[in-house]
Amino acid sequence: MTTGVGGAPRIVVLTGAGISAESGVPTFRDAGGLWEGHRVEDVATPEAFESDPDTVQRFYDARRRAVASVSPNPAHAALAALERELGDELLVVTQNIDDLHERAGSARVIHMHGELGRVRCVACEARTDAPGDLQPGPPCPTCGERMLRPDVVWFGEMPDGLDEIDVALAGCEAFVAIGTSGAVFPAAGFVLTAAAFGATTLELNLDESEVTACFAETRLGLASVLVPEWVDEVLAAQR
Repeated sequence: MTTGVGGAPRIVVLTGAGISAESGVPTFRDAGGLWEGHRVEDVATPEAFESDPDTVQRFYDARRRAVASVSPNPAHAALAALERELGDELLVVTQNIDDLHERAGSARVIHMHGELGRVRCVACEARTDAPGDLQPGPPCPTCGERMLRPDVVWFGEMPDGLDEIDVALAGCEAFVAIGTSGAVFPAAGFVLTAAAFGATTLELNLDESEVTACFAETRLGLASVLVPEWVDEVLAAQR
């Protein structure tokens, strides 16, 4: 669930596909540029939904079922444990549309690319939990129209929560990116924003990203190993 930021947190964590990949969630695109076997243009743009909504709905219905079959991993659990200790001093910003952070126990999460488990009505703009499969078109629980779409941010659409994220980046003491490629903006530029306001910056990634050079420190390895180790360091420094 997207949550507002009451004030600037001390630590901002950005998570990408790499953290969910260790739970079995497929990463964004393969080496051939396909998104789980589909061209991005066919399933992840407003134009695709307008021209062939059935294909788009079936694609996201399948993704929703796939995510429901996997579980959070130790990296998700470690971030949830850190939130239990730090409370409002920690904010997780995720590029992922799965709910693994929430299922691990995190509550302060901004889903900048939307949420797979939520739907938005094209007719009335109401946002609600997904009632199940969206193909063949259940009615909107608010207005009754059969015009529900996945509440995800497609290419050509504005990410969610950017104003809240900007406030958090400008006021945090530390910015940590986990499992991100550094290829998708505006998230790829968050490290520069945080650093410009004086935050320390750390990248935890399986491989170097496209913005590794922008971080003060990079640690390479599995998120399920690196994130619990980093959280232990943060908690030890609190004592």
